[in-house]
Amino acid sequence: MAGTDDGAVAAADDALYVLTAVLLTPAQFPSVLGDDYPESCAALGLAPRVDGYGLVLGQDGDGARWTVVIDDVSLVAVAIASWDCGLEYELSPDEHAIVTALPGWPLAVAVAAPGVPAPHDPAPETGERPPLCPPDTSVWGPAQRRLGADEIAAQWAAWRQQINDDEFAPPDGPAPAAEPSARPEGSDKKPEGTAEAPKGGHRGIRRVLTEARAYVDSPPPLGRVRSTFAPGDARTLRADGPGWSMVARTDDIAFVLLDEEPGEVLPVGRGPELPGLLDALDKMAVRPL
Repeated sequence: MAGTDDGAVAAADDALYVLTAVLLTPAQFPSVLGDDYPESCAALGLAPRVDGYGLVLGQDGDGARWTVVIDDVSLVAVAIASWDCGLEYELSPDEHAIVTALPGWPLAVAVAAPGVPAPHDPAPETGERPPLCPPDTSVWGPAQRRLGADEIAAQWAAWRQQINDDEFAPPDGPAPAAEPSARPEGSDKKPEGTAEAPKGGHRGIRRVLTEARAYVDSPPPLGRVRSTFAPGDARTLRADGPGWSMVARTDDIAFVLLDEEPGEVLPVGRGPELPGLLDALDKMAVRPL
């Protein structure tokens, strides 16, 4: 995604040259910020507004990085959809839509505004929060685990084709060892480990499935379980919890990532229980409008 070359909004007493924008809503929020919507809002010092926010990332006239939070979610959604289609769209929210301007960027941005100094954090002011910054991809932790799950969801076909259903069994039964598989060709993001089958009932996977089942009876914080489009009549499910992330297709298997297993991707076979769990999670999941 990229904004227009001349698009600008007022922020931090200067014009902001828009580079990109993302949604912060119950159904769609930057995973680096948290496991759920309220946690992601808290990371930015925001109240979890029902309708959500739009995050506009850009540079001021001095080149400093700023994240402008606006409450016009529809405007940001239209801009993102236009950019994704290769269309130009000048994202210029009304001044009254601006909630706050935060120094720094929570995400890595590969482009820069022309005609201004290189991106850098603004000079600190008294009482100002530290600048936002993207997570360090050289280490493994909750943010990297969630980014890995994002990558699997975005490249489901590439990850799925590595898995032979005959090579593993459901987590409650014995499973023969699967040959380690490299990450999908062309992928340069986490996770870096193998798509290896659980052996003999993986303790971490059992814990994840137990906690995911508990979500059905006791709904978790908003955004912990999300459902998005998938080919055919299926849905792509994303569930997160303390120390784990799960990506699944309602008509297929699931992949689990754990904080305690850096870079590892653990597939979960359908078996007798997974289909019912995925259907139940899909019914309670938050969906994009």
